[in-house]
Amino acid sequence: MALRTDTKLPTGVRNGPSAGGRRRGAAVHEPFGLRTVIRGFGKALICFGMLLFLFVAYELWGTGIHERRGQKDLEESFNRIRAQQLTPLPTLPGADASTAPTTTLPPVDLGEGVALIEMPSIDVSKFVVEGVDVEDLKKGPGHYPGTPLPGEKGNAAIAGHRTTYGAPFYDVNELKVGDPIFVTTAAGRFRYDVTEQLIVSPEAVEVLDDKGDDRLTLTTCNPRFSAAERLIIVARLITPPVDAAPRAAAPPTPPDGVIALPADELETVPAASLDAGLSGAAVPKGPAVTWGLIALVVWIGGWMLGRVWRRWPAYAVTAGPFLVVLYFFYENVARLLPANV
Repeated sequence: MALRTDTKLPTGVRNGPSAGGRRRGAAVHEPFGLRTVIRGFGKALICFGMLLFLFVAYELWGTGIHERRGQKDLEESFNRIRAQQLTPLPTLPGADASTAPTTTLPPVDLGEGVALIEMPSIDVSKFVVEGVDVEDLKKGPGHYPGTPLPGEKGNAAIAGHRTTYGAPFYDVNELKVGDPIFVTTAAGRFRYDVTEQLIVSPEAVEVLDDKGDDRLTLTTCNPRFSAAERLIIVARLITPPVDAAPRAAAPPTPPDGVIALPADELETVPAASLDAGLSGAAVPKGPAVTWGLIALVVWIGGWMLGRVWRRWPAYAVTAGPFLVVLYFFYENVARLLPANV
């Protein structure tokens, strides 16, 4: 007769804490220690790396979204100005009809489209904004307000980004002597041919001075991703120049609390700087901090939702709102950095 062996474990072993934990599916938590700290630090580094990678992607491609919106607005305002380009001026009694102007150009406000610049050799076609401040150059290349318009007699100057916000002047260093540059304004279409390329300091504002000829001066940062120097492209006007047409008198109304300068004091305004708009300007840090805190709240909310619900569905639900908030956070952080970074 075979012996019967009882294989059952003692009650204390079967019903011990480990067995009960396994039946309930409870996770066994390790005590807080060095391994936990290293694991948490590693996760934090991974998250920081992902956020940094997304910021680089925003700088290189996300800023282009802002520039495309700006180009559309500039095209609309430029077309509106061109449609009004021939507005007869009233003839004053006793005026000499042979010398009195017969046309006037509509006023161009800062931030509006003033021209279309085309550089076929480097495949560039961009609308030009009036102004070279930080916000102006986010829309596209900017015309220095203190210089003549392209096609007019004198030294017309245009600045543009080389890396971010559509990077309209990214490849201007590849322009060679003799390459054509076409600029269309309300007065017509003009051709310039490149004559030289210069590298100067940001303080070399003399490149914007009248040189006694009719030229176009393009300014941008050099080298790429740096504001240490300025790359200057000089082009000679080939098309016959036009005289600066008289502007329609339409001075903008100053905001409440702002006193407008008298006409005889306008000449005291400092000349344009090569640094304007290209190296950035000091802006409040408050918006960046606010959007950063909102992004943090959304991040923590998604993490907590994953703890009480299911992890990946919770992350999927909060990913959309988090990326939207992150976009606005990056947009405000970018304003704190040099405009060419």
